[in-house]
Amino acid sequence: MIPRGIISADGHVCEPANCYTDFIDPKYRDDAPRIVKQDDGTEAFVVPGMRGTVGLGFIDGAGFGVKERLTRAKKMQFSDVREGAYGGHARIPFMDQDGLAAEIIYASVGMGLCMHKDSEYKAACMMAYNRWLQAMCSEEPDRIFGLGQTAILSVDSAIEDFKTAKEMGMVGMMMPGDPIHEDYDHPDYDALWAAAVDLDMPIAFHILTSRAGSINAPTRGHKMNGFLGIIRAVQDVIGLMVYGGVFERFPGLKLVVAESDVGWIPHYMTRMDHSAKLNAEDGIIKGLSKLPSEYVRSNVWGTFQDDVTAYHSLYMMDYKHLLWASDFPHTDSTWPRSRQLIAEQTPHLTEEQKQAIFRNNTAELFNLPAGNETWRIEGDKAA
Repeated sequence: MIPRGIISADGHVCEPANCYTDFIDPKYRDDAPRIVKQDDGTEAFVVPGMRGTVGLGFIDGAGFGVKERLTRAKKMQFSDVREGAYGGHARIPFMDQDGLAAEIIYASVGMGLCMHKDSEYKAACMMAYNRWLQAMCSEEPDRIFGLGQTAILSVDSAIEDFKTAKEMGMVGMMMPGDPIHEDYDHPDYDALWAAAVDLDMPIAFHILTSRAGSINAPTRGHKMNGFLGIIRAVQDVIGLMVYGGVFERFPGLKLVVAESDVGWIPHYMTRMDHSAKLNAEDGIIKGLSKLPSEYVRSNVWGTFQDDVTAYHSLYMMDYKHLLWASDFPHTDSTWPRSRQLIAEQTPHLTEEQKQAIFRNNTAELFNLPAGNETWRIEGDKAA
């Protein structure tokens, strides 16, 4: 049973050196992603077939100031990565320091793997990651809960991936932003969505898991402009699933957009309805029985960490679909001052809303053993 406290809907790992090399199909072992010494003396993850490397300082940067983080990244070795970023037992002190009772775990290197062009290789890497993650989560089964990955080589193979992940104890599936075959609104995928509903496995689309939302995507002007645009890819997924009638056909399907903030969702819902009403008198477009916003309201959940606008949009968006997250150990994380930040940003929320956003929503969505524990945040403490 999960103890009292906050449940983070989006934490990450820094995959260790052996994550892929030890757990991958032997056929791919010689070409498995691995940590390699770079010309500048740092170490980084190298993935054959992908441009660039994955810097360790980017993955394990939570809690450092800008100057300290950049200095650390310039000399980063895997030995510098905090064990809490990849060890189940070792993660608990970091969680306790931040007031977290439990976490949902996403991949880090695996985010980039979602965009790998070699489908078979991508699938092998993701299966290796799932095996490694199962072992990590098993160290703390009441505190750490993993999302599996699938490359969706075919609908049939993806269904088997979902079933296997469920058997391994995974609580949902992290999906590539770009499918191999057609797009996710195509009827061919209906069998997969039916399986996801039957297994009660939410599907999650994280930022930086599609080519359109990649950090390498073309950017106008300053490179930070690209950072502001990465949420566009998950917006496209929502629109695709809504307008394509996926939620109409599968009202029980649960979709999570992760680390994209949520303050924009009410406006997006309004914009969707506006578009629909320009094309149909009552806004009910062909293939749907409701306004587009109603599907977002019922079938989409969103994770966020430092998004004060989320707490001021509750009159338009169901607060039971807001999932707070710490994003540990990434550079964008609120660790180790999550409780303080939450207390500063949410004085206007009711205790019921806080209980939902910071614990119950995530527990209910992912079927976590959270019980009926209640708690409240006081200053920088969860009581």
